[in-house]
Amino acid sequence: MKSFSYLSAPDVGTALRTIADSGDVKFLAGGTNLVDLMREGIEHPATVVDITRLPLTGIEELPDGTIRVGALVSNSRLAADPLIRTRYPVLAQAILLGASAQLRNMATVGGNLLQRTRCMYFYDEASACNKRVPGSGCDAIGGFSRGSAVLGASEHCVATHPSDMAVALVMLDAVVEVESVRGLRRIPVAEFHRLPGDTPHIETVLAADELITAVELPPVPVAVHSRYRKVRDRASYAFALVSVAAALKVADEDRIVEVRLALGGVATKPWRAHIAEELLLGAEATDESFARAAAAELAPALPLPDNAFKTDLAQRTVVAVLRKLNAERSAS
Repeated sequence: MKSFSYLSAPDVGTALRTIADSGDVKFLAGGTNLVDLMREGIEHPATVVDITRLPLTGIEELPDGTIRVGALVSNSRLAADPLIRTRYPVLAQAILLGASAQLRNMATVGGNLLQRTRCMYFYDEASACNKRVPGSGCDAIGGFSRGSAVLGASEHCVATHPSDMAVALVMLDAVVEVESVRGLRRIPVAEFHRLPGDTPHIETVLAADELITAVELPPVPVAVHSRYRKVRDRASYAFALVSVAAALKVADEDRIVEVRLALGGVATKPWRAHIAEELLLGAEATDESFARAAAAELAPALPLPDNAFKTDLAQRTVVAVLRKLNAERSAS
C-alpha cells in the first residue's frame, strides 16, 4: 500500500475544507471497500479522511413525513428502526439480505452507496478493466461473465453494481443529500449512479469536493406493502444474481392502481423498472400481466454467453414477488 496522509475530521466543516484543499482525497467510514482497494493497489489516495466522528448518525422524521437518515447511520440500525420496518419494509429486508451481521454493524448508509463493483476483473491487476485503468479494455467481455450486467452495459464495461440497499432506495424515490464548501444539493438516488458509457471509471455524479451527509426517504404510502427478494448462489454473504424490490396497490376489480419496481444484480446501476411500471398501471393483477411487464422491461437486455440465464431469472423473480404481494393483499 502506498503512503498517504491521514486525517480524522472532528466536524463536517473540517472534512469539507480538507476535500477542497486536496486534489485526491477519499473518505474512511463504514460501507465502502476503500481499504480493500488500497491493499490491492486499485485506489491510491493522497489523503484519507476518517469521518466516523462526524455528527451524521441521526434518524428523524421531518414535518412533511420524510425520514432523514444520516450518512453514518449503520445498516443494522437502519434496518431495525421501527419507522423503517413499518413504512419501508422493502428497505429493511434489502439491508438484512446484504453481507453478514458483522458487516452490517459497521457499514453505513453513505458508504453503501459508494461501494464499488465486485467484478473479478476489476480486482485482478493482470486483467484489463476500464474501471480500474481507463482505456485498457474490459476482459469480462469475452471472459467469464456469469455475474455481469445484462442491462445498462456498454462496450467498455459490463460490471454490476453490488448494493442491495440502493435498489430499495431507487424504488422509494429516495434523495441523497450532499454537501461541499460551495453549499448543499440534493440528488435523486436514481440519478446518483451513472451508466458506464465510455467512462465507466466515473461511477456517480458526486463532485470531487462533495460529501454525502444524509439520505431522505419521502412519504410513499404504497411502500407499506413492499417486498425485497434476492436470488443468489448461497443463502448468506453473497451478492445478488437477481434482486427485485417491489410495492403494489390493487383496487376494486383487481386493477393495479400503483406499482413500483426496481432490479438489482442485472444492471450496471440500481435499475428502476419504468417500462414494467407503465405497463402494469391499470392492468389486472394477474401472473399474465406481471409476466408481460417483466418481459418488456428485460427486452433490451444484452446478455453475454455466461449470464443469459439472468434475463429469464429476472422475469420470473418479478412475477413471483408481485404475485406474493398480491396474495398478501387478497388475504388481508
